Amino acid sequence: MAALFSIWLFLMTEQTYKLDKLNVLIVDDSKHMRNLIRSLLNVFGVGAIQEASDGREAFIKLAAGGYDLILCDLVMEPVSGMDFIDRVRKGKDSPDPFIPIIAVTGYTEQFRVTAARDIGINEILAKPISAKELAARIQSVIENPRPFVRTKTYFGPDRRRKKEEQTFYDGVERRRSNLGGDLGLSDPGLGLSDDF
Repeated sequence: MAALFSIWLFLMTEQTYKLDKLNVLIVDDSKHMRNLIRSLLNVFGVGAIQEASDGREAFIKLAAGGYDLILCDLVMEPVSGMDFIDRVRKGKDSPDPFIPIIAVTGYTEQFRVTAARDIGINEILAKPISAKELAARIQSVIENPRPFVRTKTYFGPDRRRKKEEQTFYDGVERRRSNLGGDLGLSDPGLGLSDDF
């Protein structure tokens, strides 16, 4: 089965990955969902798979160490995936704040996706999941690692998705680096000078 996944991934991306040394922690309160994800990871050839049914149990297992990737539901009781991820990223007792985390959720409203991004997930996967989409998220974590950013209110992977040829800003460019010179900031209304 793992060989089939490697062939499929190679055909899709011209890359093959040996995942037999990968250690994954699945965090979901649904036993059915944990079994489904475990089955897909087994097909992919993942070497070691552990499970936790909520954020508290997951943190205890994470503290024991040795994980390379977390697949985590966001809505669970008694400790939610959001609280678990927040503690992994920002907790002083976090054993690995840099571990890649793929959120797996049935709640895909924009405000929830934004909230998940803002607590530090690397990727998000909507339920119901498919083998293709799970493989794509794992591949993204492997091939496109993002640098981590620390601010007063955030620690996690850079939330910006950079596209070389794509710009989202449609306004006037005012940065000195974009203009190649003087910004004309001697306007008294701004209170700035050219050598600020």
